[in-house]
Amino acid sequence: MMDVRVSGFDWDEGNWAKCQKHGLSIAQIESFFTHHLRIAPDHKHSADEDRFIAVGRIEGRPVFVAFTIRVKGKRRFIRPVTARFMHAKEVAVYEEESSTAEIG
Repeated sequence: MMDVRVSGFDWDEGNWAKCQKHGLSIAQIESFFTHHLRIAPDHKHSADEDRFIAVGRIEGRPVFVAFTIRVKGKRRFIRPVTARFMHAKEVAVYEEESSTAEIG
């Protein structure tokens, strides 16, 4: 289980612009992390630092967020790398896994 206790978020022009181009605001992304999420390691993109994938919902719509945890001093911050609404095929898989998880 990943320790997700953090002090806040790490934003700059690079990650904010990438998230914004997919239609999500900083407020939406930060709020996303206060809800029930599925979080998994993203081994494919973890060459330089540990990355993670979170899936959940924003305003009822399924969302995918790739992020890393940055340590500054003794504080930990979530640094979103990219965030976007999920594609139809991803939504179908997410919905199927959600219904299976609730039953099991």
